[in-house]
Amino acid sequence: MSTLTVSQLAALLHKLDIIYQAYRHPPLATCQDADKLALERTGTRLKNLFLRDNYGRQHILLITTADKQIDLKALSKQQDLSRLGFASDSRLQQYLGIKPGCVSALAVANDPEQHVQLWLDEALSDAVLWQCHPFENDKTWVLSLADLTRFWQHTGHQPVWLTVPERVVTV
Repeated sequence: MSTLTVSQLAALLHKLDIIYQAYRHPPLATCQDADKLALERTGTRLKNLFLRDNYGRQHILLITTADKQIDLKALSKQQDLSRLGFASDSRLQQYLGIKPGCVSALAVANDPEQHVQLWLDEALSDAVLWQCHPFENDKTWVLSLADLTRFWQHTGHQPVWLTVPERVVTV
């Protein structure tokens, strides 16, 4: 699989007439890393999870709100899949061509054969601007949902909007 570089991704967005705001910052592998730095960026902060079913036959990029604690067991049941779990770093590289901590809505550009399903949390349906890493986690690009939708159409990824079950945290 050939993967795009950040500059090739920028050129693709330009070709699609998609504009974005660009930010540079220290590497952010998790939402908690961004919290610690208290970065000021426009747009909605997102949690991006690369999942696979128990058999490793289905791969999913799940995007939800940054603070949501997802109940993977309930999500598996809801979607009638055998035990969803986090995909390995090697699967992340194989299917999306990126390293851990760099997952975002833009990563599907490296999945031309649409092996990865794109699941979006309905909690994000009103979010106009989305924060995305452009393959590297020391950059954030903020794109409109309308532009991301056009981008996903170009990559052949049809997003599935769903209600993502939240884990109940007891103290």
